[in-house]
Order: sequence, then structure tokens, then C-alpha cells
Amino acid sequence: MSTTFLTHNKVELALHTLRAADGPNLLLLHGLGEASPDAVPRFAQCWPGAVHALDFTGHGASGLPIGGGYTAEMLLADADMAVRELGQVTVVGRGLGAYIGLLIGGARAAAVRGVVLSDGPGMSGGPTSPTSQPVVTADAVDSTPDPYAILELGRDLRPPDYATTFVRLANEGSGLDEPITVTAKFRPRWLRAVVDEPGVREMSSLTDALARYA
Repeated sequence: MSTTFLTHNKVELALHTLRAADGPNLLLLHGLGEASPDAVPRFAQCWPGAVHALDFTGHGASGLPIGGGYTAEMLLADADMAVRELGQVTVVGRGLGAYIGLLIGGARAAAVRGVVLSDGPGMSGGPTSPTSQPVVTADAVDSTPDPYAILELGRDLRPPDYATTFVRLANEGSGLDEPITVTAKFRPRWLRAVVDEPGVREMSSLTDALARYA
């Protein structure tokens, strides 16, 4: 495994190459509180090209911002940095990474060939509509995962209509009939709304889902 560090908002992001190869790029996005795997996961063993994995801000080997301020959009920008570095990619997201994968699949539809949304920590997020939440603080740390990331991203607002906007953006810009595949069994409201949209395929096998974009 080799690692490239990308600078985003004064934070160093760790982009790992788990397997270098010619052919299409696969980008793995981990769940909340996790880090990238240190080897190619079993489900991706048959991928015909390079396999990469990104540590989000405050996770794994990436840096920590001072005082939190985590949002899904911050992590979307992390993913955008990785896409800019790699070029065209297929994305597999796990938990929180699935939600971010959906966002990057819509925001950078021309560069993201397909997105697979799978189960993992941080899938739910927080409320689905604006609400009043108490202000809380976490102890400062100098290692990951950042407690602020766990706290803030675990209650991040995820309205279903916001999520489906990115499905429609992916449909408009990707050139594929079904640019999004869902293998997740756990379905919070935002994900239930996503699977009801055109251009979304439901499958049970992560390996088979990934093969659709190889």
C-alpha cells in the first residue's frame, strides 16, 4: 500500500493506493469512525483496475481540524479532492461513506462512473428536517477518529429530498441508465427515498453490484 497526501482546508487527506494497476479506478469510502482498509477487500478482488481508499477528514491517517465543524459537505469536498487526483472512478461507500458516495456521484457525475451504497457505521445520520439541537463539546484529541467527527456527523441533517436531488444529478450527468446501486439492507428515510428514484438498482451482492461498473 502507498499513500498520497492531499491538502484540503489546511488538513492533509490520506489517499491510499491498495493496489496499483492499469484500468479503471475504484475508490473506497469508509464508514463513520472507521479508516480505510490496508488491503483490497474481498468484494473488490476481481476489480480490473487500481483500488484506492480515502481517509475522510478526522479519520485514519488524515488530519484533524481544530474544534470540529464536520458536515457531510465537508466530506463531499474530501471526496472531490480524491476524484480530482484520480480522474474517473467508480465509488463504493460504506455507511457514512455511502451517503458521501451518493453526493459525489451527483456532484461529479461525469467523473464518477457508478456508485455502490453498502451498509456500515453512520448510515442514518441525524434528523431529516431542521430541528433545534443542543450545543455540545468534545475533548480535544490529537489522534483519529476525532470525537467531533463522531458527534457531528452522527447527527448530520439528511433530508430525503436533498438525497434524491443528487440521484437526479447523477442520472443527468453520468451517461449510465443506472448510475447508483444499493446493496445496503438498512434503509434510513433518505435511502428509502433514493431507491424509489429512477436510475437506482437494488442488489444483494456487493461483488455483483461492483461488476456492473467494471
